[in-house]
Formats: sequence, structure tokens, C-alpha cells
Amino acid sequence: MFMGPPGSGKGTQVRFLKEAHGWEHLATGDLFRDHLRLGTPLGRLAEEHMSKGHYVPDEVTVGMVRERLARIPASTRIVFDGFPRTVAQARALDELLGQHGRRVGCVVLLEVPREELLGRISTRGRSSARSDDSPEVLARRLEVYDERTRPVVEHYEKAGLLRRIEGVGGVDEIRARVAEVIA
Repeated sequence: MFMGPPGSGKGTQVRFLKEAHGWEHLATGDLFRDHLRLGTPLGRLAEEHMSKGHYVPDEVTVGMVRERLARIPASTRIVFDGFPRTVAQARALDELLGQHGRRVGCVVLLEVPREELLGRISTRGRSSARSDDSPEVLARRLEVYDERTRPVVEHYEKAGLLRRIEGVGGVDEIRARVAEVIA
């Protein structure tokens, strides 16, 4: 599982693991955007929250994850990207994984200073069409991360599953740190 604030590089590192190891990449942000692109009711609900910098309600997020987990073969390793984001989601994930004979093996937290995050997101926002990369929405996303996701970090730290990684440097440098932690 990969955690970190918006712009910390979770997606970049997870994509590498997917390609290098054939792991399934499960990112709730991608699930939300896919549902939005398809025009599903869940997608419209997710966009309503995402465009304001709010988290999508737990029951919607967990429902999407439940649906996706049911389609992943039990022999395939999964790497979560940006999920869970609340303690309620973490508890729901533990229950869902248990129903599928799975468990969380490791939680990687990419730590990046706020100034670096702002620069990264500003650059990404200029080159993408993501509605959640505007400066105003980013500021709110960082506030929400601090309020709601920090307790999830503490949850996994208490469980002895959390590994902290400095998320500053070149992509390959960070990738090497990740590889060392998950080995």
C-alpha cells in the first residue's frame, strides 16, 4: 500500500511496481475518474466531491474497491495507491481483504515537504486536465489529507506495517528506496 499527500509520487512508484512485478494497481482516484468518464452515478458523485477538494464518502469509495477486488484473481498481488484515506476505510479494507484471504503486507509512506508538493502539483496541473490540480483545490486537498489521512498513517504505524520513505529526489533514487523497503 502506498500513502502520501497529493503530489508525493505514489502513482509513479506504483506504476513501476506494476510493470516490474505484474502486480495489480488499485488506485481509487483512477476508479473515480473511470466512473466519471463513463458517466456513472458513482462517477458524478465522486466528481462532485473531488472538484471541491473533498474526499469521496467512505461508503462510495469502499463500494468501488469491493467491486474491483472481486475481479482480481487471488494469486495476483495488489498494490493500493491512495487508499485507504480514512481509518473507517482502513478497517473496511481489512475486512474486505480477509473475505478474499488477503491481508496488508506493507504500507509505504512517501514523505515530501509541502513546498515540494506545491511545485510538483503546479507543474502537473499545467500539463494535465485534472480538475483536482488547481492551486485552490490542492490547498484544500492538503488540508483534508492532514485532517483525515494522518490518523490512517498512525493506524498502520501502530500495527507495525508502516515504512517511511523520503519522497524527494529523482524518480530512480526514490524507486531504489522503495525497492529496499519492500524487499
